[in-house]
Amino acid sequence: MLTESLELQYFFDPLCGWCYASALALEGLAEQHGAALRMMPVGLFMQPRPIAAIAEHAWHNDQRIAELTGQRFTENYRNQVLLAPKGVFDSTALTRALVALGEHSAILEPRLLHAAQCARYVDGVDTSDAARVAEIAVEVAASAGLSLDTDAFATRLRNDPALAAITQRRVSDAKRALQIMPPGGVPQLLLRVNGHSQVIVGQDLYTGAEALLARIDAAR
Repeated sequence: MLTESLELQYFFDPLCGWCYASALALEGLAEQHGAALRMMPVGLFMQPRPIAAIAEHAWHNDQRIAELTGQRFTENYRNQVLLAPKGVFDSTALTRALVALGEHSAILEPRLLHAAQCARYVDGVDTSDAARVAEIAVEVAASAGLSLDTDAFATRLRNDPALAAITQRRVSDAKRALQIMPPGGVPQLLLRVNGHSQVIVGQDLYTGAEALLARIDAAR
């Protein structure tokens, strides 16, 4: 009997609203096929900018996502994140945190992404801020039995050149891989079974885990 080869590459940016739309699908994917899952951060929003410059567009887009998928975007998020007077839109700290937790266990990466998305869009936590990202990451690590110091982790997100370099390599690799994917940005999921590839986008990512896992089962 031949051994099946299953590979899953999830392309995303942690501040992408449409990636939040696929959060439930990714959660199910990580639970069912975590050993085969590789997170591919593309660095889409790793260039800091004032959040005021995108706040109106972001809120309009978020309402569309909510209507299509049922994901929550609360007034706490709007008031405390989008309308923060000195707010910054930058996924650098969160991307580095994903990489840092991934050094301990790759399964912590999708867990941190989901926790950070809920913190941002539901609780109104500024996940562009390294200190707040560190708090979330330490909680996720603790749920897996890993003890980390919040202040030390935040300092590493801001100032560790080795972590910055590793993160940049991850992002560069993901960008190169995304170039051969269909146009349309993120999120996208590359499914490879025994060397045969297909790309999954759209409703199979936005309607929860059931449709996505069914697609994967069919491909297998």
